[in-house]
Amino acid sequence: MKVRPFRGIRPPKQYVLDVNSRPYDVLSSDEARLEAAGNEKSLYHIIKPEINFEPGTDEHDPKVYPSAREHFDLFQRNGWLVQDEKPMYYIYAQTMGTRTQYGLVLAACFEDYMSGKIKKHELTRKDKEEDRMKHVRVNNANIEPVFFAYKHVDELDAIIARYTAKTPEYDFVAQIDGFGHKFWLIDDDKDIARITELVEQIPAMYIADGHHRSAAAALVGNERKQANPQHTGNEEYNFFLAVCFPDNQLNILDYNRVVRDLNGLTEEQFISAIAENFIVEKQGAAIYKPNRLHNFALYLNHTWYSLTAKEGRYDNNDPIGVLDVTISSNLILDKILGIKDLRTDKRIDFVGGIRGLEELQRRVDSGEMKMALALYPVTMQQIIDIADSGNIMPPKTTWFEPKLRSGLVIHSLD
Repeated sequence: MKVRPFRGIRPPKQYVLDVNSRPYDVLSSDEARLEAAGNEKSLYHIIKPEINFEPGTDEHDPKVYPSAREHFDLFQRNGWLVQDEKPMYYIYAQTMGTRTQYGLVLAACFEDYMSGKIKKHELTRKDKEEDRMKHVRVNNANIEPVFFAYKHVDELDAIIARYTAKTPEYDFVAQIDGFGHKFWLIDDDKDIARITELVEQIPAMYIADGHHRSAAAALVGNERKQANPQHTGNEEYNFFLAVCFPDNQLNILDYNRVVRDLNGLTEEQFISAIAENFIVEKQGAAIYKPNRLHNFALYLNHTWYSLTAKEGRYDNNDPIGVLDVTISSNLILDKILGIKDLRTDKRIDFVGGIRGLEELQRRVDSGEMKMALALYPVTMQQIIDIADSGNIMPPKTTWFEPKLRSGLVIHSLD
């Protein structure tokens, strides 16, 4: 892995609460407009620049991207964002309930993405890549970080623990979800040098969240490389913003499904069809949560069921086939309900585990959906195994929480 410290562009302490925001892709334009209301310092003016125009403006309208740069420049002129004097690493800690995860903030090299040292487990869409590329190009910066995981390194953990024992630069709780966020600067030259050595010995990084941002950053870096006859590989555009968390600290939540109809089947026929490949146990009205791999929860007509995949119905030697998302897609969604493509079929929707199983029950009880299917979350080791094997996970498989806040630090390509 090739990494480097960088001169972060970030808010002075007194502005961090005004500037920081949720990531661009977890809320709608209307939600961003509401959250930014009355706050000229909100990062949404840069990462959701459609809110700078009349409601209803398309986020991909050509006039939207230059507005992002105008506000990025404005933030720097007004001192709401200021660039650090020296290149540093940073530490970003997130607390959800009683659990805290500590991420190392660094500049990763796009060549490692191109060569496969930065490993992905999801497919990307060209339109989303191009959207993020336009945003990087116009701002000449990675405004928002990507979320990497790596196999933990004891010495690196020890260095980070030494810094996090000190008073943080930023320390706040996000009102919208109650998650805690802390941020430290690693400015000692010896520590910076040692961190660089340790991270460069890590054989691979794994994209946990931010596949489109990673792809866009790599493609823009490669564009700059091709356009520069004097390219050396050491220019700042070769690097992009990442927060890297050790694998043993990460929490992956379930990613669940709700379906609008039973494909013409009665409820009795549907349960009977499921029983061909699953052990079906009626649980009653109380919410049932899957408690192990290959165990699912079905909610139908005010009743919860436990579904356990029968032996021999999946391949333990296939890293994709053994996933619960694959088992449920093949044996229930496709075989029984006729849902062939999770990305495009309008009969299905997806609910992140952060919303709880109560949200599944609510959407079925409201009549919007006919049934819900809750899955046991994938493990970090499953993600690593699949990425290492060069395979791609099915869509809507992983839900990492907490999400990274944006606006704590920005990486310039100059």
